[in-house]
Amino acid sequence: MVRKGKETKMGDEEHYGGGHITVTAQQSRYALDAVDAPASKEILVKDLSISVANRELLSHANLHLVEGRHYVLVGRNGTGKSTLLKAIGDGLVPGIPWSTRILLLGQTRDLDLEEGLDGLKLGEETILQHVIRSDRVREQYTREARLMSDAMEKNDPLAPVRAYRQLSHERLTLRLKEAHRIAERRSGARGKAARKDLVKFEEQFEESKVNVEQPESEIDSSKLSEETHAAADMLTNIQSALELMDASQAEAKARTVLLGLGFKDDRIDKPMSELSGGWRTRCDLACALSQYADVLLLDEPTNFLDLPSIIWLQEYIRNLKNTSVLITTHDRDFGDAVAEELILLRNQVLEKFRGNLSLWERERYKKSRYLTKMKEAQDKQKKHMEKTVQGNIKAAREKGDDKKLKQAASRKKKLDERMGIEVGLKGGRFKLNRDLAGYHYTNRAEIELPDFDPPVKLTFPRQPPDLRFPGALVSLEKVSFAYSKRKTTPILTDVDLTIHPGQRMGLAGLNGSGKTTLVSLIMGSGDDAVGGLTPTKGTITRHARAKFGRFSQQSVEEVTAIANQDPNLTALSHLMAFARSEMLEKDARGLLGSLGLAGPTVSDVPLALLSGGQKVRLALAKLLWPPPQLLILDEVTTHLDADTILGLVNALREYDGALLVVTHDRFFMRTVVEGESPYKLAPGAQSEAEPEEESSDEEEAGAAAGTVYRIVKGQLKKLDGGMEQYEEIATRTAAKLGKKATK
Repeated sequence: MVRKGKETKMGDEEHYGGGHITVTAQQSRYALDAVDAPASKEILVKDLSISVANRELLSHANLHLVEGRHYVLVGRNGTGKSTLLKAIGDGLVPGIPWSTRILLLGQTRDLDLEEGLDGLKLGEETILQHVIRSDRVREQYTREARLMSDAMEKNDPLAPVRAYRQLSHERLTLRLKEAHRIAERRSGARGKAARKDLVKFEEQFEESKVNVEQPESEIDSSKLSEETHAAADMLTNIQSALELMDASQAEAKARTVLLGLGFKDDRIDKPMSELSGGWRTRCDLACALSQYADVLLLDEPTNFLDLPSIIWLQEYIRNLKNTSVLITTHDRDFGDAVAEELILLRNQVLEKFRGNLSLWERERYKKSRYLTKMKEAQDKQKKHMEKTVQGNIKAAREKGDDKKLKQAASRKKKLDERMGIEVGLKGGRFKLNRDLAGYHYTNRAEIELPDFDPPVKLTFPRQPPDLRFPGALVSLEKVSFAYSKRKTTPILTDVDLTIHPGQRMGLAGLNGSGKTTLVSLIMGSGDDAVGGLTPTKGTITRHARAKFGRFSQQSVEEVTAIANQDPNLTALSHLMAFARSEMLEKDARGLLGSLGLAGPTVSDVPLALLSGGQKVRLALAKLLWPPPQLLILDEVTTHLDADTILGLVNALREYDGALLVVTHDRFFMRTVVEGESPYKLAPGAQSEAEPEEESSDEEEAGAAAGTVYRIVKGQLKKLDGGMEQYEEIATRTAAKLGKKATK
């Protein structure tokens, strides 16, 4: 018998309209959550449905995670990838074994509200201590071992008994909570048994509560001896558990992960309170990687990581053997490197593919081309044969030849039966008794072409206003910069850089190397230069009529802050207010529509309810009215999905203004700055109808190769080998991080 699991609702509100997450799934009498300790950590959930605020994100999907396999979850913005991860991480999905240890990136942050080790407050807690403390299971065992050991060392014979009763009561409290959840979710005979167990737990809990509150004078000698031995056994079991989880190596592992993610040796022992938002995100990632989990859920783990740390992370994940990993990421190269299997969330179901995103796109495109050609050939053949048969029938009727008429009817019947798939299941010749079992109306399966999601098309005004007189947009000569409050070496030293109209330029380097500082210097300190700076030394010359537009990593945060101030503000009203009286409503709608924001989304949906990707589009719209002569994009891909990034790449390749790109995304840098064809790097960029052999020349035209620079030790150095050279440098740096961490 199959029954539906009860709807499990979570009280936290999500950004999908502020609603609750509702999860349902098929559960059988022998569902995995009925087993206390299953031998396998495999997850198999059938008929899974997830909705948020009455909006269905998943409908009757199957979720299957094999133990130890690494998955990448892909799908467009708003399809529910993060919601699925959160539902799994928060234990909302029925059918997942209770003993399966699942960890979602960012779940350790709520520990900030608690006290640290030995009562250490967050302001005093170091980064290393915070990462070690994030493992709740190990910390619980460590606390219990310390409490029990202290009790054993005291001269008081009642101290071990008091500690034993206290710890037993705490454990029983947790088991009682779990028993309540199990009893609520089970029905029938299993539900009756679960409710009986719940009653027993409640009785044991009340008895334990009485024991904890019992005066010491009332404890008899036999009970004292019995519980003293039980306390010794508990301490032995706790110490054995700590040995099994290799708790003694917790600090070494945490230090290894922190160094791999880019933390300096001296910074690891500094207080957590000194970390900025980006470094706190790295610290969250370190917390997730430093502890054991059966299933590790990573939602955009490469955010705020530089390329050496990204490469180190992908190697770390690839070397995880006994942990199932489910990742969402906008970084195509990173996703391709870590994916053993792909899970695609589209049309409210989950599709699986053994391989990475690029391989899936390539295979799907090849299959589509093959089936399209087969269908076109068959349609042409069928049309010709039908014409021949009709001619034979007409001739037979004119002559009154019944034999010829029967032959024509027989050929027409065979024609209907033999049209369809010509290839068998294993690629050989189609055989009816092997490849099409069961009852069917035809002898062959119809040729079904794979359905492609419509490509994301982003367009915006490609031609900036005329400058009227020629000249470089900006020129830096021997520019140095140092923050006045610092007495250390300058951030930038003797930088020479010239950007001409229409030029493509990329900036690469470690976080904190000075990329954002250089961009701020280029922007200048004028009224319209957000975050602009003036050089400490050297000269910067800008074209008098040139307009610079800058998308920074804070652009989405600024839109969010504005939305929080005015709950009724929409994307349309905000854009028109930003442009003042220079923009008409039809122009604003046209610009937003060209960037993928159209209809009620721009005029009816409050700005606060837009997704991160939609806020990126709005921020770009503000920069493109009118289009600047120099467009600076600093990590613009962070909130975008793979298809939207492809659409942005194609739009930027047609932009006539100059581009300065700051990114750790190798695919984005190669296609936008270096002019490599996205049709070669990402087969999914190719449209279904476009001939493969004709796409290369067409796409290469108009995509001039630019220059990639690297900032290192305050110096701006040109990379003759482009992003490929920088990736080699980053790979060597990542290897050094790994070696340094193991010392």
